[in-house]
Amino acid sequence: MKITIGSRGSDLALWQAHFVTDQLAKLGHEVVLKIIETKGDRIQDLSFDKIEGKGFFTKEIEEALLNKEIDLAVHSHKDLETTNPEGLIIGAVSYRENPTDQVLIRKESFDPSKPLNVKKNAVIGTSSARRKSQVIRMREDIQLKDLRGNVPTRVEKLRSGNYDAIILATAGLKRLNLDLSEFVTFELDIRNFVPAPAQGVLGLQMREADKELYTVLQSINHADVAEAIKIERDVLRLLQGGCQLPLGVFAERIEDLWHIHVSFASDKDEAAHVSVYESARAEGMAELIVEDLQDAED
Repeated sequence: MKITIGSRGSDLALWQAHFVTDQLAKLGHEVVLKIIETKGDRIQDLSFDKIEGKGFFTKEIEEALLNKEIDLAVHSHKDLETTNPEGLIIGAVSYRENPTDQVLIRKESFDPSKPLNVKKNAVIGTSSARRKSQVIRMREDIQLKDLRGNVPTRVEKLRSGNYDAIILATAGLKRLNLDLSEFVTFELDIRNFVPAPAQGVLGLQMREADKELYTVLQSINHADVAEAIKIERDVLRLLQGGCQLPLGVFAERIEDLWHIHVSFASDKDEAAHVSVYESARAEGMAELIVEDLQDAED
C-alpha cells in the first residue's frame, strides 16, 4: 500500500514522521513524506494565548487529510484538539517516550539549594500555561518569560543568555539527541510537576473512511498507551481546554490500580494545585476528576 504522510517541517516533527515511516516500511508499505507549514510555524513572535483560534500546529495538516492530499498525519498527540474534525480519527498511537518535563539551566544560574535548582529571581523560559502555573506553585520569585520556536531554537535562546533556564518536554530532547553538556539538566518528578495530557505520545491521524489504512495501523498501535491517554485527554475535553489551559494530567497503571496525577489552575498566572486520584477502573475517572476540580473552584 502507498501511504503519503503529512508532517510539519521542524526537526522533531520530521523525527516523528520518519519513525512512523520506518515502521510502515518494515511492513512492506511504500511511504512518501509531504511537509506542511502550520499557523504555529509561521507565527513565532507571540505566545500561544495570544494566537487566535485553535489547532495552531495541526489545522493545515488536518485540512490536507480531508482534501486527500495526504493519507496519514503524524502529530505530537498533545498538540491535537480533543475532538477530531468530522471525518477524521486517530488510527493508532505510538509507544510513550519519557513523559516528564526537563529543566535546562545555565551553569552560572544553577543553585541546588532551591526548588527547580535555579538561583533567586531567575528568568525561566516557557510559553506553556501549564508549566507557568506549576513554576509559580514552586517559586514565587521566578520571572517567567515567553519562549517560542522549535526545540533546537529554544535551546539556542538559552545558550545565548536570554534565560537562566528553560523547561522542555524530555521526550523531544531524547528523540533529537541534542548535546546539552554545557547546561545543568534534570527531569521533574511527575508527582510534583505534571505533564500535559498525552505528552510523549504520537497520534496517527487519518480519514475515518480509509478502512484499509486503519487495518494497517493496528499492527503498530499501542493499546495500553491509548487507554492511559484517553483518561488524560478526557479530562482536558470535559474542561473544554486547549493549549491555553493550565492543566497537567498523567495516568499510569501500577499493578491493578490507576494512579492519575493532576495539576490545575484557573489561570496561567495563578499557582497550580496538584493532586492524585486512584481507581481500579478507568471508566468514569475523567468525569470524577473534572467534577472535583470544578467543585474546588467554586
